[in-house]
Amino acid sequence: MFLNGENALLVSKHPGRAGLATATEFAFRVASVYNTGMKTTLAMVAQKIAARLVGDGAVEVKSVASVASAEPGDLVFAEDEAALARALDSLATAVIAGEFASGGRAPKPLLIARFPKLAFARAARLLCPPRSFEPGIHSSAVVEDSARLGRHVSIEPGVVIGEKVVIGERTRIGAGSVIGPEVRIGSECNIAANVTVYPGVRLGNRVMVHSGAVLGSDGFGYVSDPATGRYEKFPQIGGLQIGDDVEIGANTTVDRGALDLTVIGRGTKLDNLVHVGHNVRIGEDVVIAAQTGFSGSITVENGAVIGGQVGIGDHARIEQGVVLGSQCGVLPKKVVRGPGVVFWGTPARPLRQYLKELAVLARLGKRSRT
Repeated sequence: MFLNGENALLVSKHPGRAGLATATEFAFRVASVYNTGMKTTLAMVAQKIAARLVGDGAVEVKSVASVASAEPGDLVFAEDEAALARALDSLATAVIAGEFASGGRAPKPLLIARFPKLAFARAARLLCPPRSFEPGIHSSAVVEDSARLGRHVSIEPGVVIGEKVVIGERTRIGAGSVIGPEVRIGSECNIAANVTVYPGVRLGNRVMVHSGAVLGSDGFGYVSDPATGRYEKFPQIGGLQIGDDVEIGANTTVDRGALDLTVIGRGTKLDNLVHVGHNVRIGEDVVIAAQTGFSGSITVENGAVIGGQVGIGDHARIEQGVVLGSQCGVLPKKVVRGPGVVFWGTPARPLRQYLKELAVLARLGKRSRT
């Protein structure tokens, strides 16, 4: 079965062809999220992404795809010679590749770029831009009179916007989202459905927040009464500040500061199901994968890369450019430093040291069995 138009589901037309989906597999095109089918010449794509064109620049492409699901009109990429061979054998119309592809003749037009994957991402923004949203306020939305909305704002069904909220131009607030009093949201933001933004939170421009995220909830802070053993809540009256071009994944939670600010720096990307505790300060261009948890008062400097399921204790410091591998554990108050150094294990230590320790343990295990 084939669904055309704004198709969400395509069954492969080429069952059994090497590298393509079989008749029982499916390739999904998320037409509800991104626009596709916007035909553009390769010459225009090359100009926009600063790539060198090899072949016919008048050829048109309309979308991007993986090599396995590519169809005529699609653009794919290859990062090495083996991947290039598969890409050239696919149904794709053209291929983005590195300088390794510029030596011989190819059966398809090529776009040569220093970093093929980066060039592909930029081409995708050109060919498959995010869907635009109709400006206006849905009749079922509740918007306080004191709220200030910029031009071309889109307020979808069931949204609640509190007192003294400020929302910048061309920002979308998705269905069912709740924006608390005195929140400030910048221009060209995309707040997906069912997001909760607590009072007083500040979001910069071009921020993307996916469904189910909660921004600015109370941090986890309690003080024990020695006389009774009971816990009393420590004040959580600080704020949350999120910089420009930040993306926050689905069901991620970012707590407000206790007495000061929690800060997410410009360009930082948080995956789904990340938790950021109170008073955490995350720098610019940090990447954080799913299921990672930050205790309170942690500092993460610019350019750090943090894998999935990493746990970081309170008051730890992750310095600039550090890479924490998946399931790392960083102890409280620990300082992890070394630009580009990969850390692994619990407690986190440089990968080379971690692998040596594993080798020693393996040898000891063999001796104990003999």
